[in-house]
Amino acid sequence: VQLVESGGGYVQPGGSLRLSCAASGFALADYGIGWFRQAPGKEREGVACISGHNEATDYSRSVKGRFAISRDIAKNTVYLQMNSLKFEDSAVYYCATDVGPVCAPLSLTSIRDYWGQGTLVTVSS
Repeated sequence: VQLVESGGGYVQPGGSLRLSCAASGFALADYGIGWFRQAPGKEREGVACISGHNEATDYSRSVKGRFAISRDIAKNTVYLQMNSLKFEDSAVYYCATDVGPVCAPLSLTSIRDYWGQGTLVTVSS
């Protein structure tokens, strides 16, 4: 199992970025995939998740309405479209698998199974 994130970078407040999480070694339909982030000095927090079996989505309160999670089964890739970015969205963003097809609550970061290496997002003027 491997997860590889990409798409991070520098963006001004109000701007947009799309992150990608390329998965290998398993089928997206079999696992929920979540996006998490960790800013310096802060705990890792859940951002969004998409369930494997029915594409149900979940978002944290801080990003709901601004971020959108989606997937491309053919490419075995999960995306995180981030709009209206704020300074406080700056962090390393990680994708991770759930232990099954249903997304666990975003607050339960420790029970995720496999993690990518992360991609850095910096929102700065």
